Amino acid sequence: MTNWSSMLSPTVQNLKPSGIRRFFDLVAEMKGVISLGVGEPDFVTPWHIREACLYSLEKGYTMYTSNHGLLELREAIARHLYDEYEVEYDPRNEVVITVGVSEALDLTLRAILCPGDEVIIPEPCFVSYQACTLLAGGVPVPVNTTAANGFKVTARQIEAAITPKTKALLICYPNNPTGATLGRSEMLEIARLAEKHNLIVISDEIYDKLTYSGKHTCFSSLPGMRDRTILLNGFSKAYAMTGWRIGYAAGNADFINAMVKIHQYTMLCAPVTAQMAALEALRNGKTAMQNMVSQYNQRRRLMVEGFRNMGLDCFEPQGAFYIFPSVAKTGLTSEEFAEELLKEEKVAVVPGNAFGQAGEGFIRCSYAASVPQLTQALERIGRFVQGRIRQVG
Repeated sequence: MTNWSSMLSPTVQNLKPSGIRRFFDLVAEMKGVISLGVGEPDFVTPWHIREACLYSLEKGYTMYTSNHGLLELREAIARHLYDEYEVEYDPRNEVVITVGVSEALDLTLRAILCPGDEVIIPEPCFVSYQACTLLAGGVPVPVNTTAANGFKVTARQIEAAITPKTKALLICYPNNPTGATLGRSEMLEIARLAEKHNLIVISDEIYDKLTYSGKHTCFSSLPGMRDRTILLNGFSKAYAMTGWRIGYAAGNADFINAMVKIHQYTMLCAPVTAQMAALEALRNGKTAMQNMVSQYNQRRRLMVEGFRNMGLDCFEPQGAFYIFPSVAKTGLTSEEFAEELLKEEKVAVVPGNAFGQAGEGFIRCSYAASVPQLTQALERIGRFVQGRIRQVG
């Protein structure tokens, strides 16, 4: 009998399953679970955005678009980036519309990496970063950040990880899973380092609008960074459009045209109706987006206070909609904590080591849920934590 698994790609065989997905599968088998595991807004996409999609269907917009995406949407994105961050892109050949930021990341890595090229990735980080680097033939080089430093990577840490094989730096601020942000001065230090060592910077800024302290700094807007940065962003988080699968990448034409070569043979284009909805979000979605961000901020404060009151050390997130408390005081590993909490109190969280070894000893909780749900989840977690702390004591 043929051993079909032996015919699979060794790279794929050696990939670890997503730590997030494993907990989603456990949750699906249980009733009465409060899930704080999904990085998805609990808000429904605002009506005027949904209506734009419906109107486009009524008008018969059901065809392919350009591989780059609708020019009208690319123009709106370029205008938005200039208005917000004073960074200028040619919408015709420096912006591509993708099937979510996940595809934008995949295209970026496949377009720039040669076998063995190294990509420096600060951790904890989104679960796809290492996997997509490996699938593109690259070598992920993790750089650990800590709660003591606000989960901020420093230029010094990055420089210590650079080798002759280093091709790129992949950053995400505001950060998933920690909620950390970087200030402009901290980014400028990293920018100077990227120039010094001729690095490509991949900047995932999907949470740029979910910044609660100060103003977000777009990495490509920094001096000298526009042409060496591939900027990734989209509509999922700020506009509650996760299922629409609309993202984009912006960068110099050499990068973007290389990415479109891959895109045209795989995805071809993002769905036209979702592109029309994204256009409406950019044109008229600011008020609804700001209302959602205001509610996230209220929930953020609730969660920080809740975890600290139950005796856990908890870094205060400055962006995104995640909180990353330490569970070290319970004496449990991240996975033990998440599994036992789910079984005993029916609250789903994600173990921190799903985001790299720097996340061990922490859990990620999404506060993109209603205040009543979050309040009840905190009560259950608090009960669980107190029991474990007493056992350790």
